[in-house]
Amino acid sequence: MQAHEQSATDAPPPNAELVIDVSGITKRFGAQTVVNSIGMQVRRGEIYGFLGPNGSGKTTFLRMLCGLLKPDAGQGTCLGYDILHQSDEIKKHVGYMTQKFSYYEDLNLEENLDFIARIYQVPNRKQAVSDSLQKLGLHARRKQLAGQLSGGWKQRLALAASLIHNPELLLLDEPTAGVDPKARRDFWEEIHQLAAAGLTVMITTHYMDEAERCHRIAYIAYGNLLTNGTVAEVVSGAKLSVWEVSGPNLPALANELRHKKGIEQVVAFGNTLHVSGPQGEELRNAILPWMKPPYQWNQAESSLEDVFISLMGHSQDNFK
Repeated sequence: MQAHEQSATDAPPPNAELVIDVSGITKRFGAQTVVNSIGMQVRRGEIYGFLGPNGSGKTTFLRMLCGLLKPDAGQGTCLGYDILHQSDEIKKHVGYMTQKFSYYEDLNLEENLDFIARIYQVPNRKQAVSDSLQKLGLHARRKQLAGQLSGGWKQRLALAASLIHNPELLLLDEPTAGVDPKARRDFWEEIHQLAAAGLTVMITTHYMDEAERCHRIAYIAYGNLLTNGTVAEVVSGAKLSVWEVSGPNLPALANELRHKKGIEQVVAFGNTLHVSGPQGEELRNAILPWMKPPYQWNQAESSLEDVFISLMGHSQDNFK
């Protein structure tokens, strides 16, 4: 939780300027509603985590914010511009890092950044490219082909390209998927430095430790916004009761516990099981027959992962 404590101390004040202020945002593809009347407010300098299972509409929502898709319903502003009528202006001030590496693998790093700088008509382009290479630690590799980079270095190049035009809002769509732990940590250090300098960041992720590094988070499941707030607010708001159990043959115990009245989730965590439910007394009554040797039980604090597993359990796939 050290990362979460660090992020909480540098959070923007509650009265900071709203960079994103939208309500009722809805997107349909045919008969399918993939984003269902979502409202959201994000303050300047905030790192806002956007979480949820695959196919839940996170990427679609980001694309509507930055002007790449037009909502079918809803209203609001991004960077002070109307998201329905001023999408071209929004695009000029937003950096968007997609899930998939989308730069030219047969160009070197310097050439890729120069190309992006041309698109955005960046003043003093050569100097801007040089500064970007230095800032992201890419200068020594500037002549290396992008296709020869490892996942972590591709990530740095993509971040540099997203920042080359000095955006006010950075949208990151699962930027750390497939990179090693050190590259993830270095990436987050850079994100916190950018936020401290006033850049607003919205990031989608599946990693719970990354969610805890955000100032605030929102959880979307199959197009619906289920919860939002600080990590502490989201965990306390779920009101889950959790017990941790250790002992022999835990898979067999898990099978016995599942579907018992009062037990919502039975999830393996290393050498233990986390058994959780929304009603503390009902949960305790359900596990009481097994609260004896050879099992050891301890009441535990619910984690962010416990909460999200619970939320997923109550969500209905909108493609079914």
